Amino acid sequence: MHFLRPALATLLALTTIAAPLPALAGPRIKDIVDIENVRPNQLVGYGLVVGLAGTGDRLRNAPFTEETMLAMLERMGVSVRGTQMQTQNVAAVSISATMPPFARAGSQIDVQISSLGDASSLQGGTLLVSSLRALDGEIYAVAQGPVALSGFKAQGAGASVTRGVTTTARIAGGAIIEREVNFAFKSATSLKLALKNPDFATAQYVAAAINARFAGTAEVLDPATIEIAARGSFTGSLIALISAVENLEVTVDQPARIVINEASGTVVMGTDVQISPVAIAQGGLTISVTETPVASQPAPLSNGTTAVLPRTQISVDDGAGKSLALLKGGTSLKSLVSGLNTLGVSPRDLITILQAVKSAGALQAEIEVQ
Repeated sequence: MHFLRPALATLLALTTIAAPLPALAGPRIKDIVDIENVRPNQLVGYGLVVGLAGTGDRLRNAPFTEETMLAMLERMGVSVRGTQMQTQNVAAVSISATMPPFARAGSQIDVQISSLGDASSLQGGTLLVSSLRALDGEIYAVAQGPVALSGFKAQGAGASVTRGVTTTARIAGGAIIEREVNFAFKSATSLKLALKNPDFATAQYVAAAINARFAGTAEVLDPATIEIAARGSFTGSLIALISAVENLEVTVDQPARIVINEASGTVVMGTDVQISPVAIAQGGLTISVTETPVASQPAPLSNGTTAVLPRTQISVDDGAGKSLALLKGGTSLKSLVSGLNTLGVSPRDLITILQAVKSAGALQAEIEVQ
């Protein structure tokens, strides 16, 4: 077995200042803001998937499936109350969909299907007509159609193979919009742009870019909100103003930030991350303990018994020959990543290094751990 504990080892020599990157065109306003009240709406529903080859809900374990099926048959004029149903070709499912803004009655949207009972697979099933509601309780869409799975399951007498998830599925264009969500753009004289990543400087850049093209049109309300008003030639035509504004290119500012996902070992760093002068070393002390038991046999014709004797071998790697190095100030993201890649530092070791440098006050960036 192996035991690993941190110790000083790997030399980090990162002293090169990164060359400036070539100037790139800034993003468009439409890519960094959301328009007030222009948003999708979440829909949810409940229904039955039929036509399953014995992989549906067991009715004794999922009574809601049986009740739903009985109610559906009764609405169709078939009375089966009092009978004991044994079918496993039906599964109760939840249905979810996202209705995009400005969706009109008659347009189609995709739906996601997920099993609610103990069905083992939805392969080959068909969703019966089901209503989709929003949080206000109103029906906005109706879904129906054959389901499509991304996984599969094959089972024999002595073995089975499963790939992906067989209890969730999609229906492309499986729901038809029945009710629209109205947006009162025609009568509006102003609206608000909400920055997806609020920032004081970015909000000022957006307002400045708009006012440089259409003077007196934009005003910064807070780090996340810019209000634009239809004035001059755009009076009474807010839609024309939006179409003219959203394609303007702007400069985007952002704080220096490092995002760490410890579960997957992923590290994402912004270009503005800077390192102050600091001495860094990282590594570990590895102790390996190996057990190789041996058997002790008694002499021939003796009264002794066979015994198992332990034999232990221990090896230690303390990272000898490695030293501590000074990381000069002003080191940028490019130099940091290049040096760590050269040394073969793993993402998980990088996480430890960055957190230690931040604790030492030498990392000029915010660390966000997910």
